Amino acid sequence: MATVHSLLELSTEARSIWVSEMSRPIGGAQRLAAVPPVTLMANGKALSTAPNRLGYLAPTDASVGVETIRDRFAEQGYVWLKGLLSRGEVLDFRGWVLSHLAESGLLQPGTDPSLGIAATGTFDRQRADRRLMSLVRSTAYEGFCAQPLMSRLMDAFVGGLSYLHKRKIMRFTLPGTTVATPAHYDLVYLRGGTSRVVTAWIPIGDIPVDMGGLVYLEGSHAIGAAMEARFAKDNAGLSAEERISAYNRNMAEGGWVSKDLPDMADRFDTRWLIADFEAGDVVLHSPYMIHASTTNQSFDGRIRLSTDIRYQNVDDEIDARWANHWSLNDML
Repeated sequence: MATVHSLLELSTEARSIWVSEMSRPIGGAQRLAAVPPVTLMANGKALSTAPNRLGYLAPTDASVGVETIRDRFAEQGYVWLKGLLSRGEVLDFRGWVLSHLAESGLLQPGTDPSLGIAATGTFDRQRADRRLMSLVRSTAYEGFCAQPLMSRLMDAFVGGLSYLHKRKIMRFTLPGTTVATPAHYDLVYLRGGTSRVVTAWIPIGDIPVDMGGLVYLEGSHAIGAAMEARFAKDNAGLSAEERISAYNRNMAEGGWVSKDLPDMADRFDTRWLIADFEAGDVVLHSPYMIHASTTNQSFDGRIRLSTDIRYQNVDDEIDARWANHWSLNDML
């Protein structure tokens, strides 16, 4: 039986593909110009600031054209599109979302909801989660995700009519908590359909490094593809339902690749790439690209808010499990 731990330690295939991938230059990824303003933490581990372990994502101007975007996506495993969406509209949407969550006591009383200043006391987590589940089913959220600018871009990107999965996720993360998403690649949760899925991660508001946005393991779309090929082989004898599950007997807890981000960078001799994301930015990433998040250490006590949604060509096979709205305990 293969486990994620054994894959990280023993996968000669993944390592050889990684070496091949890294033998040519990855376009644009930036060396660390300065040490981040905070020690980046994830699951109790501090990310190294050594220049061979930490760097910055390469930004792409949103006006470069779809062919360039496709080329950079294939080369890097991601494209960080700067200023694709209207900054003002994103900030307005942030304010709208947080104003609805405010009834749980989430926000500092008397502050502008769009700032997302977290209350210093306790809040009603269950009430906030119930409201969040209502928000992701709302017309306004659907309209934000399916806005014409995104639809036109994704039609061009997938080379046909794009399909936006109904299961769309929106997350808020409070400052000063230990919440961080472990390292994973998205196809683990989408095995019931095509592998030609594209994730769009949209920061709903500014998310500088101290607020702990997404971090990407440089060049890891090759590693993820090799891991998934190994899992496909090991899962071949399972039932159809278990074979596509991120929680089957061959997977680690939660479908994660690892909770130890520094160890992953060391094992694959690569870097975690970070960024100061701004309202209006969109990151597209490969279903094999390994990514995670760090903790929210906002200097201003601000709540991190983001959404992650998935596109594909409508003519490709669609994972039926993603035809329902996201729920917190839907095991996907």
